[in-house]
Amino acid sequence: MMDYRELYRRKLVSVEEALSNIKSSDEVVTALAMCEPATLLRSLHTIKDRVENVSVVNAMMQYEYDFYTKPEMNGHFLLNSWFYTDGPRAAHQQGTVSYLPMQLHQMSQKRLAYRVPNVFMGCVSPMDRHGYFTLSLSTVIEKDFIEKADIVIMEVNPRLPRTFGDTQLHITEIDYLVESARELPEYPLPIFTDKDRVIGDYAADLVEDGSTIQIGFGGIPGAIAHSLRHKRELGVHSEMFTDAVLNLWESGAITNRKKSIWKDKFICDIAMGTRKLFDFLDDNVAVEFHRGVVVNDPAVIARNHKMVSINSALQFDLTGQCTAESVGPRLYSGTGGHKEFINGALDSPGGKSILALYSTAANDTVSRIVPQFDAGTVVTTSRVDVDYIVTEYGVACLRGRSVRERVGELISIAHPDFRDYLQSEASRLQLW
Repeated sequence: MMDYRELYRRKLVSVEEALSNIKSSDEVVTALAMCEPATLLRSLHTIKDRVENVSVVNAMMQYEYDFYTKPEMNGHFLLNSWFYTDGPRAAHQQGTVSYLPMQLHQMSQKRLAYRVPNVFMGCVSPMDRHGYFTLSLSTVIEKDFIEKADIVIMEVNPRLPRTFGDTQLHITEIDYLVESARELPEYPLPIFTDKDRVIGDYAADLVEDGSTIQIGFGGIPGAIAHSLRHKRELGVHSEMFTDAVLNLWESGAITNRKKSIWKDKFICDIAMGTRKLFDFLDDNVAVEFHRGVVVNDPAVIARNHKMVSINSALQFDLTGQCTAESVGPRLYSGTGGHKEFINGALDSPGGKSILALYSTAANDTVSRIVPQFDAGTVVTTSRVDVDYIVTEYGVACLRGRSVRERVGELISIAHPDFRDYLQSEASRLQLW
């Protein structure tokens, strides 16, 4: 019988030794969010002088690292991000970051068809006596790329919870281990404003008892989750597991007993939140993490009866087109799983899609409902797939509506200061 502890010791290396495996023109894929290999990435810039054209594939970057934030890294590293956060968004202008357009459930398949990774870097919870680690808080693309990578390097962090589902990774599948006891980033829920609560209540009224829900990340989805606390027998099939979902479970609204698939289980592929959430997920058989190719597949989502997707958006035009990822041509985030859960919910028996946003931005000087998008705006979800839209002024239902009817619905939930303008522009553009 193999001595896994001895094998662990043999594979344990320093950060410098681990990074020595990266060569010029390599493709390096990393784990996501809480499982981003921060200890390794903080030192990646130190190999700059010996490498050129290294592609680093990541999404939802948690920290700002020298390898992509410093202008002198141009030509040595390129961060290919498929979901921007603050760091990549700011660094984009200097040419060290490029956007990788992908729907989440197709990311692994499409990128692997183009390039097989030379190196995968991620994080795992500590090894058990059988030689197994877990991928802990993200199973979105991790296993797909681990199975194809030439070299697998993992940070072992005792602060990561041990999770269930398709999360197990054996020590024989790992080439190098780096130990790291760093704290995980935490994302507490924001304090809800009166506007948030109004939007939350409007959206919650659309959700029936016994529904299976998906809740996105952020303040407005969190407020909607808070407003759902008086519902009963809800289930969860969601890309993201957050403190908003945990709080809803603590309220008694979530039981998972009425789900049509994975009955009695929370299903997700990534978790972000606070230490309270991480402790809840640790060794909890009621929560299963599965690959994004499964969790975010619209055909799988649609198997949940009364599936309700709840997400935010940045802007709508008067015909119902939705952008959740750009402000004009300037990329803000990414496609992610937005469209997948909308399509899955609409194909679900009794399903609904809810998209929520504030009616204005910039202290009520800019309407988020516009006659038409600015040039370069990315359409995340087509107008044929948009269902319910919620602002602080009410609910617009676009299901089955003509363009003329959509214009009326959307103007009714726009800020009053912009309604006359929107109506006149609709007439000028012949939106009828």
